[in-house]
Amino acid sequence: MRVFLTGGSGYIGRATISALVRHGHTVEALARSDRAAGTVGSLGAAPLIGGLGDLGVLNAAAARAEAVVHLAQAETGAEDLAAATAMQDGIGTGTYVHTGGTWVYGDTDGVADETAAWNPPALVAWRKPVEDAVLERARHGGRPVVVRPGLLYGGENRLIDIFYTTPGKEAGAVPCIGDGANHWALVHVDDIAELYVAALDAKPGAEYVGVGGVNPTAKECALAIARSVGLDGKIASVTLEEARLQMGPIADAFAVDQQFTPARAEAELGWTPAHTDPLAVLAAGK
Repeated sequence: MRVFLTGGSGYIGRATISALVRHGHTVEALARSDRAAGTVGSLGAAPLIGGLGDLGVLNAAAARAEAVVHLAQAETGAEDLAAATAMQDGIGTGTYVHTGGTWVYGDTDGVADETAAWNPPALVAWRKPVEDAVLERARHGGRPVVVRPGLLYGGENRLIDIFYTTPGKEAGAVPCIGDGANHWALVHVDDIAELYVAALDAKPGAEYVGVGGVNPTAKECALAIARSVGLDGKIASVTLEEARLQMGPIADAFAVDQQFTPARAEAELGWTPAHTDPLAVLAAGK
């Protein structure tokens, strides 16, 4: 299948290109710079220079493809919706896979699935109208699919590295918001890449949380990260207010208490997460 992909040089994008190519798909990937073009090219994708604001480029690339996977992170909801609209117009009746995130659900009060009510922290509240508009296309002949990844780990651990590993190394103790009793719905980057491949065959209007099914506490994760940088057992509790000062608004997202099951994706797409011990991976720093 011919697949057009945005965000190909990013954390999820690189893994997803590799998975798509491994499964025999032909990939064209948006690249904002020569460096990004080199990255996606080295993974087996044909680079296309442009950004999310280049709506004509997005539309034409989607029209050449049989499916679109939108991974690039927009700066605003308006930018994301404009890009999504251009690509959905271009792909027509082909599959369009849009990226959300589990943080939009807020606290889940136990193990939840895709039907959980939304209660997003301010950081991701803008996603609701965008995803509603994307999914509305299913009523008019389109094939939209929304994938909502959990908190990613494995490889670069982009968010975890920026907000936990690096500050922990510098301060001599890994931070933990409050008592760390809240759960994180984790997913390995290689597993989420496989879910994007599987989502190409999803039914129109389908929604999937991309999670590994193991939901450790934030404190357990902090202790594992501490081991990965030689700070065994050294974590430092910070209040949410202190975390906001250090991290910005993403602190509220890290503080949500979430547990999710991947049962729907397993049942409908045959996708089964291969990585089921996130604490071991975090402790190994891999």
